[in-house]
Amino acid sequence: MEQNKNGRVAVIDSGVGGISVLRELIRLMPNEKYIYLADSKNAPYGTKAKDEVLSIMLENTDRLFKLGVKAIVVACNTATSAAVRVMREKYPDVPIVGIEPAVKPAVEAFDFPTVAVMATPLTLAEEKFITLIKRFDGRADIIPLPCAGLMEIIESGHTDGEVVDTYLNKVFGELGGKKIDAVVLGCTHYPFVKGAVQKYFGESVRIFDGGEGTAREAKRRICESGLESGRSADVPEIEFISTSGDERVTELCHKLLGL
Repeated sequence: MEQNKNGRVAVIDSGVGGISVLRELIRLMPNEKYIYLADSKNAPYGTKAKDEVLSIMLENTDRLFKLGVKAIVVACNTATSAAVRVMREKYPDVPIVGIEPAVKPAVEAFDFPTVAVMATPLTLAEEKFITLIKRFDGRADIIPLPCAGLMEIIESGHTDGEVVDTYLNKVFGELGGKKIDAVVLGCTHYPFVKGAVQKYFGESVRIFDGGEGTAREAKRRICESGLESGRSADVPEIEFISTSGDERVTELCHKLLGL
């Protein structure tokens, strides 16, 4: 497939969580044009069979190519696991980047740290995540923290305040007061509650998320393919699409992006 430097960079998620990745992409590549696809019609992906998620992602990919995209960032752990490999095989000339929890940088920042990994129960149960954790046997104490319902809290517009604090107090209470060195935000929604997580643990605990690393990899792949934009602009150009047609989703995208 022939790609065009003037094409757009697409970010896909089943909801608004991928806005945290889009934010990092804009910071690193402010001159690119973007499409953000919130597949709210098919949300959540995590409760669906892998083959169904793959079919949905291929359909979304075809739709995006018709809109003139030159690169795709899959800003969802479930969709990355289910579809990115097949997408790359089908479109070998297109930069396609997935995401995974930022466990590696968290482990490498310390000498045998205790790392709490916040993620959806389904992400924590996936073979891809289990394999990721095994890579660091003997190098860290990694504690998976299932956060059922946190994504939905954020999707409803809560990023701080009593609702979020009450939820986090319950989840972190499961740690039993264990000393934590780092927290990994293992879902693209979770960076929006980073402030509340930091408040709970204090400044001595470092917080990591995969958005920055994913954005860096996307930039590397786009530049390597010779597809970086020559556009010069003071403000980013972004189109938001909600597959359900619900304007509240796109309104929340604007709010979370903060532009």
